[in-house]
Order: sequence, then structure tokens, then C-alpha cells
Amino acid sequence: MTKDHFDLSRRSFLDRVLAATAGAGVAAAAPWASAAAQGAAAAPAAGPRVRLGVIGTGDRGRALIRNIQKSRNCTVAAICDTYAGNLDKARAIAGASVPAFADHRAMLDARGLDAIVIATPLNLHAAHAKAGLDAGLHVWCEKAMARTIKDCGAMVTDARKAGKILQIGHQRMFHPTYLNALKRAKAGEIGTITQVRASWHRNNSWRRKVPADATDRQINWRLYREASAGLMTELATHQLQVGNWFLDAVPTKVIGSGSICFWKDGREVYDHVALVYEYSGGRKVIYTSLLNNARYGCEEQIQGSTGTIEPELGRIYQEVPPKQLALQRMQQDIRKGSKRTVPIGGATWFPELPVTTPGESLGWGEYDETMLQFEGFGEAVRAGRPLPGLLAQAYHASVASLLGEAAMDKGEAMTWPTDLVAVREG
Repeated sequence: MTKDHFDLSRRSFLDRVLAATAGAGVAAAAPWASAAAQGAAAAPAAGPRVRLGVIGTGDRGRALIRNIQKSRNCTVAAICDTYAGNLDKARAIAGASVPAFADHRAMLDARGLDAIVIATPLNLHAAHAKAGLDAGLHVWCEKAMARTIKDCGAMVTDARKAGKILQIGHQRMFHPTYLNALKRAKAGEIGTITQVRASWHRNNSWRRKVPADATDRQINWRLYREASAGLMTELATHQLQVGNWFLDAVPTKVIGSGSICFWKDGREVYDHVALVYEYSGGRKVIYTSLLNNARYGCEEQIQGSTGTIEPELGRIYQEVPPKQLALQRMQQDIRKGSKRTVPIGGATWFPELPVTTPGESLGWGEYDETMLQFEGFGEAVRAGRPLPGLLAQAYHASVASLLGEAAMDKGEAMTWPTDLVAVREG
């Protein structure tokens, strides 16, 4: 990897991501990259911009608008929100010439769109996606997919029936550092992967101030079970996708414990979760998330028999040979009939502390991979076919997050569903 691979101020998604991931090892796990490369000549960036209507203009929706504006093949053609305060803030970003609506059905009826972007509360995703698909539009939807496993499957089925693209916002799948990490893992650089440790720790209540003209459930929907699974769907789904991706599988079962441990403020979702996802062969993803300590922040550790990859930190580490205790060396010497000096004051035991070698960089860049997602989505819409593999990854990550919620609620192991919708794309 060189600095040129991360010159992200001028080049397109195709140039940026494919330059960072070219070569064997990624095609199987990230087929959208090679598919985008094959379609590059047929869908040049100089074509008409894909016109997007954004439904939901809260904090995340406004961040998406900014990223769409940075992309070179998409444009914000309409915005929509039921809360006037959010809509006014979005107007200031999108521009006064962009039509604004208080009802998504009015936005769809006005036409002039190629696709919609959904950034509404989780329990509204499935209905908004269906409305867009029924209107003949492609759909980009924030993760997680939906509030229930059934609705996640319905979104896949609705997109298939409509013959339209459904892409879910898992930006790590477009992150050059993560793609390079995946490439190197697939090339065997860290040996056999048996465990992924992931965490997302914060130190804030996650509660937002409620304006006088809004309700708490309207602004703080993430804290209530009707609209959200809390940490599982708003955070964990990202890292469960990473675990599935690097293990190239879906879990067989999950156990976990969740609690409202610190923020006892009327919320209904857990503020502290700990789960173990088991995969074939005994492999595991161990996940924790909490809201009252940010020491370890957001990280993943992809642990193999000969090394470790920490993609969030952009580092790859090789295993360090274990130290040999002085008494063990003396025993081996006696058996061999050899002699060497044994330090009398030397330690005969030492704690196995974390290895602190600096490792090697996986490459880094100053960019927002969310923008790369939209350039990929734009290419898919132009070509009229989804980038293969994306929807399956997102669907399985959403199912895993909701299955984890069920395991914590019931206090028992939950097995992977056998009746999931089959995802066929690309």
C-alpha cells in the first residue's frame, strides 16, 4: 500500500477502492469490488448523476447528505422529514433549490428521482423501503435493515419482486483499509482465524436534548424497544458484519447477557451488552458494548494462529514467539547433557501481558467511506444491477444483531434461523 492508494480527493470509488484491493484474495469475500471494476468502462463517472431523495434528515441523514454531495455520480434531488426542525437544518445543507417534503409519499408522487435514501428510525425502514420499491425506485437504506428478522426478509423479497437494487449502509465494506485487511487475511498472513473480538464502548448517555416542539420518543427513538434494539442494531450490526466477513460464515448460535446497568433514566434498551457468537468449527465472535466507559472505544481484533489484524486501527501484527522460562531451559539442558548460566535472580514466572510490537500499517487515508458507498451505489444504479454480495452481508449482520437481542432477552442460546430468505444478487 502506498500513499497514492489513499489520495481520495480526486479519484472515484472505482479507482480508490480497487487500487487498494487489487489482486487475489478479495474477489470471493468482496465480489462487489471486482464487479465494479468490470463495469467501470461501461458506466463512466462522466454520466448523469443518480438523483436521490433522502427520507429522514436527523443527524445521520444530514451526514449522508454531505457525503452524497461529495460523490461524483450522485446528487440530492429531494429531502423529506416529518419533523420540521430536522428538515430546516437539511435545507441549509442541501440548498434552497432542493425540494423539501414533510411526507415521503408526496416526495415519491412528485417523481424526478432514481432512488431513495432511508435514514429514519429502524422500525420504519421496511415500510419506507417498500414504498420506494413500489414507486419503481432503487433503495439505499441505513443499517440495520429493520426492527424484526421478518421485516429484514420482507425487504429482500420486496426488492427482488420489484427488480430493483437494495443496498444497506455498511460502510466498512467500502473502506480501503478494511478491504486491504481482508485481502491479507485471505492470503493467509495471519494463519487460521479462530476468534474475532469486537467492542464499541462509549461514555455518554446516548440521550439527546428534546426540543420544545418534539417528543422524547421522536428524538430519542434509539432508547425505546418499539423503534430500536439499541446497541445491537445501532452499533453491533457493523461489527457483526465484520466478523461474518472475516470468518466467511454466519453464526450457528449466540448466547449473551444484557442489562440497563448505568443509565437508569427510563430507557428500555440495554446500555451494556456482552455476547458470544459461535461459528462452525468452534470459532467465535466475542462482542461487548457499553455506554459508561470509552477506554477501548471501537475496535475489532481478527485473531489468527500466526497474527492479528486490527482494521479499525489500520494495523497487522505477527505473533511473537513465547518467552521460555529459566527453569524450563535448565530442564531441557539437563536432558541434553549441556550446561549454561542460569541467573539466580531471574524470574521463574511472568504474566502474559499484551504484546506491544508496533505491527505494520494497512494503509490509511483522510476520507469518509460513506461517500465511497454512494459512489458504489451510483455505479450499481447506472448499471441496473446490484454489486454482488453486499445485500447478503447486510442481511446476515442484521439477523445476527436481532438474534443477539433475543438471546439476551430470553437468557438462553439462540440458534441461527433455518427459514431465512435466500439472497440472490448480481
